[in-house]
Amino acid sequence: MLDMAALPRICAADSAQADSRESDVGDLMRTAAEVLAEALIVNEVELAFCVAGESYIGLLDALHDRGDECRIITCRHEAGAAIMAEAYGKLTGRPGLCLVSRAPGLCQASLGLHVAYQDSTPLVVVVGQIPQAFQEREAQQELGYRRMLGQLAKWVVQIDQPDRIPELIHRAFATAASGRPGPVVVVVPEDLLSRTTTTASRGAYRSTRPSPGQADLHDLDRLLSDAERPLMLVGGSGWTDEACAAIVSFAEGNNLPACAGYRRADLFDNTHSSYVGELGVGPRTSLVDRVREADLVLAVGTRLSESTTQDYTLFDVPEHEHALVHVHPSAEELGSVFRPTLAIQAGVSEFALAVGSRRSGSPHRWNAWARTLRHDYLRDIEPPPVGDALDLGHVMGWLQERLPSDAIVAVDVGAFASWPLRFLQFRRPGRCLGPAAGSMNYALPAGIAAGLLHPERMVVICIGDGGIVMSAPELATVMRYGVSPIILLFNNDMYASVRVHQERRHPGRVVATDLTNPDFATLAHAHGLRSETVTRTDEFPAAFERAAAAGRATIIELRTDPDRVGARTVLSELREHAASSTKPR
Repeated sequence: MLDMAALPRICAADSAQADSRESDVGDLMRTAAEVLAEALIVNEVELAFCVAGESYIGLLDALHDRGDECRIITCRHEAGAAIMAEAYGKLTGRPGLCLVSRAPGLCQASLGLHVAYQDSTPLVVVVGQIPQAFQEREAQQELGYRRMLGQLAKWVVQIDQPDRIPELIHRAFATAASGRPGPVVVVVPEDLLSRTTTTASRGAYRSTRPSPGQADLHDLDRLLSDAERPLMLVGGSGWTDEACAAIVSFAEGNNLPACAGYRRADLFDNTHSSYVGELGVGPRTSLVDRVREADLVLAVGTRLSESTTQDYTLFDVPEHEHALVHVHPSAEELGSVFRPTLAIQAGVSEFALAVGSRRSGSPHRWNAWARTLRHDYLRDIEPPPVGDALDLGHVMGWLQERLPSDAIVAVDVGAFASWPLRFLQFRRPGRCLGPAAGSMNYALPAGIAAGLLHPERMVVICIGDGGIVMSAPELATVMRYGVSPIILLFNNDMYASVRVHQERRHPGRVVATDLTNPDFATLAHAHGLRSETVTRTDEFPAAFERAAAAGRATIIELRTDPDRVGARTVLSELREHAASSTKPR
């Protein structure tokens, strides 16, 4: 029988327990912004490159509460923020994170998305979206991201339910890093961030890539055993330092000449006797000829893209006359243009570690072949005398001897890029950052990301006068965070790479490629940077040493001969050749 006298005590106890349960639930209840911040940190984000926007201000507030777990890097343009995040992905192998606001922000960040897509770089872009209640009304700054980004991202997802944040963020990072790496866009409606949930993130993503099968490796052994003129081509992304060392070991053990794809020279130790050069824009003619002569090409990681295959002419389409082995983590890339003799679906690191100690055939048979390719490379990187007041070949030769072995060199796009890409040698842990997508406005943001990640290492940025003005807003980011790159500014007052094509196709008819530049010393000083101006070869060593000793960022302006726009290109010679070839016979 119920003790009526005890009823108040029982009711009070039940009420207290209910209050306790409600308190426990209240302790677990968090905003979606807090859960999103947690999910990003759980997935190993340490830097978030952003241009602030009200559409995701709740996430910024939640990251503020996480302190040093995720450092927010405030950039001055969304293109710069996205490229910094892309460079982070290149340097670490983990997805870089970029935060941008609605349509204008995402549109400007699309430059970095395109680079990440074509360069196969892991990247996650979180974009604030208009409130859910306003969607499908063409509200201010509304954009259908799935429709817009069809060829710019591996996956585009909008999070509409707070409970699904951990699931979808985990999938975003795994998708960005797995298979052929690339960019993923996560769309977060503004009003979602203030909703509440009790969900939580449990663990970091894991990337997945296939390993080569034993049957594939035995087939590779057989093809190598039958070869007389083999050549290896390395490229793509997903390489670790350990994998790079393993692929060098494989080449050395098999006396295998190895070249690098466009903008991938840091994948193979350039000082090693097996390295024979970079296949890219404007390579040496003898290397292109040797690739065509090779009776076996082992292509590891590269997509065999336009630049690397010299406008798709190095191999026959669809099936090459000689043996072609293509190793790539994505089945969709294998045979997409060139049908390989042997297709091996495998991650580059997984493949390199599997073959590092593998020995095939009788490599002494191609001693003369291997020596010839290496000899051609060494001869090509000896700067020839050109007679210019500022001889950039000799400048690069001096710099090659001066750079620390772990230096990071970021190279923008332009005709000038042939100087560092031809005469500098790269090897791990040193790195060469450059966009295989061929996009200007890259090197300065990429160099900033390198300086933030590795403040103890020398960072050198090579950029033209066209590129520096495009990315000049990020000089303020250099000033804000105190990174100290040495910026080599190649100034010839023109968009030189376009001028090259102009002189070839329309000799003497110059239009839209001349530039009127600012005073770069003033630009540097306005942003708290040092400046040096070099007009003669003998001025460069002292200017560089002063910059290296200064402890803060320096722009060294190299005032170059406007006729000699690249390491292999003289405009007047192009013009004369083009004019003579068009004369009536």
